[in-house]
Amino acid sequence: MDVFKEIIKLSKSIAVSLLRDKAPEDLENSHLFSEEEKKYILDNLTDERLIKNRLNLSNQINKKEDWNKIKEKITVPVFKLNFKKYAAVAALFTLFISISYLYLRDESDKNNNIPTVVNAVEPGSNKAILTLEDGSEVVLEKGSLYQNSTTTSNGEELVYNKDPKNSEIKYNHLTVPRGGQFFIKLSDGTKVWLNSDSKLIYQVSFIEGEIRQVELVYGEAYFDVSPSSENKGSRFKVIHKKQEIQVLGTQFNIKAYNDEDNIYTTLVEGKIALTAQKHKHILKPNQKANLNLNDNSFTLSQVDVYNEISWKDGVFSFEDKSLKEIMTVLSRWYDVDIEFQNKSIEKEEFIGVLGKNQNLESILLNIKSFGIIKDFKIQNKKVILY
Repeated sequence: MDVFKEIIKLSKSIAVSLLRDKAPEDLENSHLFSEEEKKYILDNLTDERLIKNRLNLSNQINKKEDWNKIKEKITVPVFKLNFKKYAAVAALFTLFISISYLYLRDESDKNNNIPTVVNAVEPGSNKAILTLEDGSEVVLEKGSLYQNSTTTSNGEELVYNKDPKNSEIKYNHLTVPRGGQFFIKLSDGTKVWLNSDSKLIYQVSFIEGEIRQVELVYGEAYFDVSPSSENKGSRFKVIHKKQEIQVLGTQFNIKAYNDEDNIYTTLVEGKIALTAQKHKHILKPNQKANLNLNDNSFTLSQVDVYNEISWKDGVFSFEDKSLKEIMTVLSRWYDVDIEFQNKSIEKEEFIGVLGKNQNLESILLNIKSFGIIKDFKIQNKKVILY
């Protein structure tokens, strides 16, 4: 069995599925994607040469048993989300990583060179602490249900009801711990994805005609803001102790962790006005703002937004990131401490896409396969890199 052909077949089927079951030659009839997005999907999911180059192992696997093992490891959580070009590529990259992991484990087993793992570290999950107006706390996690007059939660998301008659301002806090993530839909319809180790303060119900304001206390959040036109002209604002964002109907990502020296704001769609210290800028789509907290300097750059927002779609996407930066991200999601035995590898760069639903050992094995680290040890909640 030619496994490479099976990979190509699966890749093309993903493309067709994402394009509403239309064959590639019929793409011009699909209105779901822009012309740029159609080209992106075609280039990444149907170009056999490109896929072969990325895999770089088409001649290494050719047994039916191998393919069956690969299929068992394939997971594509992004299909549950918006059918965007990013989801398509993320799905395919997840397949690539599954294959890489399979062969790495096979070789590792053959050489009896299996890293030390005292306790396997499982991935994070949907969980958060909801703090109500009176200070009481509600634990939100899978399997738990919560409901009051304004709010419902199934343990995986939190949804607020719109109350147009409300005239009283009440605030709730949502805190996502390390090893967690959570989705919240505010009363105005704005959707917010919170990453690990993040905290958001917001009004239970927004007052008609007044600014809809929320505060990202710390952490990372992706906002899909309900437009002013659907809220009687009320503007939306996101504040942080170091910056303020005036939203003009849009989607954007803010990364502002307490243990990092920079605040990153990336615009995906629409327009935002960002004010920080003496800086004020209007961001355009695909622009990333970097506010350096050490010297208050400010820079704007063009980026591939997928690398900035893939976390909310169940994927880690790293491009030219140092190993230290990567391990900081992983430490939050897996709630572990990282120790570099060899300090010289902290600046080694890695390009790759990794599924967030894998256990930590799988991800470290993938990084090891690129020769960036020689070995690693997982002991309780501590990861040691060599």
